[in-house]
Amino acid sequence: MRLPEIERGDGVASRLLISFISMVSGMRLPDAARVAFYHSDFFGVPMGAWTQAAMRGPSPWSVAERELMACMVAKWNACAFCVGVHGAVAAKEMQRPAVDEVICDFHAAPISGPLKSALAFLEVMTLRPKDLTAEHAKAALSAGVSAEALIDAIAVGALFSIVTRYADALDFALPTPAEFERAANMLLKRGYAS
Repeated sequence: MRLPEIERGDGVASRLLISFISMVSGMRLPDAARVAFYHSDFFGVPMGAWTQAAMRGPSPWSVAERELMACMVAKWNACAFCVGVHGAVAAKEMQRPAVDEVICDFHAAPISGPLKSALAFLEVMTLRPKDLTAEHAKAALSAGVSAEALIDAIAVGALFSIVTRYADALDFALPTPAEFERAANMLLKRGYAS
């Protein structure tokens, strides 16, 4: 069932809030936000808190770097919605051509060695989790990724391995490039907590 068929949260207040936000933003509220409103106590609030902590909480990684991590996990999980959203947010904090280069081939992209190493770790974690060993962590640490930064990268990777799966399972509608830009502005301004 496509999420647009479920146009309500779990009550009138949620439906009114979704309508109001859509009206004020000038676009249909993206499906990711709609999911957060649906059964918010069960799913939206806890997931929003986790996402806010991983993506906007204190970290050695910048917002742009964490958004790039989310974007790459989405790429590896073949989730066009999340690639679009998180690529757009990263591009608000760094140059769009650099974001596109990372998406195309992060090994050759103009990003720091530690970020490349963290992405290499996340690639194995995402695509071949059974192959992930302590050697992968040691390689990242040897490349200048601190233990705290690796833990934060793992949190982003784990989170977006879940998010990408429910985005695809619920068949999230793909926004236009202009809507991705507006959503990116909202995510930078408001963050992820409901």
